[in-house]
Order: sequence, then structure tokens, then C-alpha cells
Amino acid sequence: MSRGSSYWDWAVQVHGRPGVDAALTGLQDAHGQCVAYLLWAAWAAAEGRPLDPATLAAGADLAAQWEAAATGPLRQARRALKPALPPVDDAAREALRDQVRKAEFAAERLLMETLEAMAATPGGASPDVVAALLAASGAWRVPAPAEVLNDLGQRLG
Repeated sequence: MSRGSSYWDWAVQVHGRPGVDAALTGLQDAHGQCVAYLLWAAWAAAEGRPLDPATLAAGADLAAQWEAAATGPLRQARRALKPALPPVDDAAREALRDQVRKAEFAAERLLMETLEAMAATPGGASPDVVAALLAASGAWRVPAPAEVLNDLGQRLG
């Protein structure tokens, strides 16, 4: 995707690449990473928007707070509603689950738009996406394994 894409548009496009969703879900579930935060760092690198350590730290703080307050509880509720829960009507359960999914999606998008506004203006050289992922993960609460981030970076390319 060419430079000048909004973070949201870029993220929607890269989610369709082979293996990206599985890699992101693994980073989220197995390594405690915030998908929106990691993708923000990758997008910023691809856009030539350098994220200095202070901006990465501020983004990590924001994402952690938002994850605790909004996206995490919504994700947990959505996942809890996935299996059938007799005697609750299955169609009604699925309708509620879909409403929760939409709220989770809206919360994720709001975080992404807020993170995008924190990034520098475009114009710098495009740093390595893998290096950007490693730096972002390093600023996160618990860093993810480098080999997993490298794999994701190659997929986002």
C-alpha cells in the first residue's frame, strides 16, 4: 500500500494478507500484546513517521489503559458468548454477540485513530517494519519474542 494511507485503511488492508490475522491473534493471546499498538508502529514505519521512545511509551500507556477499560472487556464478553449457553435462545445469543463485536470494533477503531494522531507527520525515510515492531514491543508491558515479531514484520512487509 502506498504512503499516505490512514492507519485504519492500512490496517484493514494488511489484515487480509496471508497469516497476518493468525500472527496478530497469537501475539495478543499468547504474548499479551496489543494488536492496535503493534500495528500502529508498523504503519508509522511504512509511512515514514518516526516514533521516538517518548511517543512509543505514550502510545503504550494509552493502549494499555484503553485495553483495560474498553477493548479487553468487550473482547472477553464476545468470546464468552461464542458457545451456546442453554437455555438462552441461540439466535438471541448470537445477536447479542454481534452487538458486542461491533462495540469492540468501534473501541478498537477509536484507539487506532487516537494513536494515528500521535504519530509524527510523514516525510522521513521508511524504517524497517521489523525494527519498529521490536521497538514498540519493547515499550509494551512485556515484550514479545523477536522471532514472532520478525515473522509478523515479514508478512506486513
